[in-house]
Amino acid sequence: MSNLIIIRGGRVINPSQNMDQICDITIENGLIIAIEPRGDPTVGTPTAGRLIRPGALAQREIDATGLIVTPGLIDLHTHLREPGFEYKETVETGVSAAIAGGFTTICCMPNTNPVNDNASITELILERARKAGKANILPVGAITRGLKGEELSEIGELVAAGCVAISDDGMPVMNSLIMRRALEYAKIFDVPVIDHCEDLNLTDGGVMFEGAVSMALGLKGIPSASESVMVARDLALASLTGGRLHLAHISTAASVHLIREAKSRGVLITAETCPHYFTLTDEAVAGYNTNAKMKPPLPERSDLMEIRAGLADGTIDAIATDHAPHAHWEKEQEMDRAPFGIIGLETAIPLSLKLVSDGVLSLPALIQKFTQGPAQILGRPIGRIRVGDSADITIIDPHLEWTVKGESFKSKSKNSPFIGWKMKGRAATVIVSGRVVENK
Repeated sequence: MSNLIIIRGGRVINPSQNMDQICDITIENGLIIAIEPRGDPTVGTPTAGRLIRPGALAQREIDATGLIVTPGLIDLHTHLREPGFEYKETVETGVSAAIAGGFTTICCMPNTNPVNDNASITELILERARKAGKANILPVGAITRGLKGEELSEIGELVAAGCVAISDDGMPVMNSLIMRRALEYAKIFDVPVIDHCEDLNLTDGGVMFEGAVSMALGLKGIPSASESVMVARDLALASLTGGRLHLAHISTAASVHLIREAKSRGVLITAETCPHYFTLTDEAVAGYNTNAKMKPPLPERSDLMEIRAGLADGTIDAIATDHAPHAHWEKEQEMDRAPFGIIGLETAIPLSLKLVSDGVLSLPALIQKFTQGPAQILGRPIGRIRVGDSADITIIDPHLEWTVKGESFKSKSKNSPFIGWKMKGRAATVIVSGRVVENK
């Protein structure tokens, strides 16, 4: 007996197929077998496969009337903390947070303990992901052994084991020659290099953005040049090598300007930003709020506006979460001692939908930043709804109003600056490999 799921009457926004239309979607045994339009398309024409039989009986029917049906959302930038820091997050709790946030696929960063710089750690993460049985996990291997920036990891071994990119995220690759070699080797294996752009010499112990707010609070600041100096270096190296460079968590106007100019010259470069960088400014740190302490730090309003402009004109290709869990007792320390980072998987959808209501992006353009954009960066056939593909689908209720509560997070950690905020929009149903994931 086949396993049949029918999603009826949702607004299907499928950027890779130029589709924005009310459709019924049929899933059988994990695969999309039909996309059946209702009425005239808003944009494009969907491809119908084997049509749904009138009155067909399904094991599960989902009424998506008034809801948005999208390809499964992809997060390019998640920290799962396992192995080594399971008190912050585990693969199990991390994928539960991902599903709650509407993500069917997440890329997990290598700054674990041991570092994911060899095949055995990659295989361990993938085994834990299979055991969890929820979201798809795509491991990102380390650029350098131990994230020390001194010696390249065995990139070919990591890719063969299942890594889809390399990164020393959490640590910049300060040595330009090492970064050049990373881009050259990654080019051989056709994976992107994801770089955390930070000049540690300029950061110099800073805890927040260097500006009027840091001065008023008496806190050591991090200048915006700490990011943009390394962005400029990386762009030069990408131009030199022809390697696939992806810049993580872009936060400043200067970086956006540099990336925009490099793209105009044809440099093979992509970039992401995060919801907190187009939602919050350094003023969120007022009151010494450690849940607003992150790296790169929350910038000034002029930077926030340029991040939004970069999303609108395509300079920034994707929205990622940089989900970075920390235990409550770590964040309850003094500002100088508390770790950088916030969780983001479960609040990304409503924060990003605000870009639509603010007129920054159309709804299809926003969905593209979570689906087709990340898929193209990774070079993988995901982030789309197409007949014959595995059914990874996110159904979003854009009208649902809710309040962020720490105790409601699926993540093991609760370090969010958005606790208490009233949100609009949330994932209603998530389907992974043709299976509706129950996330209790």
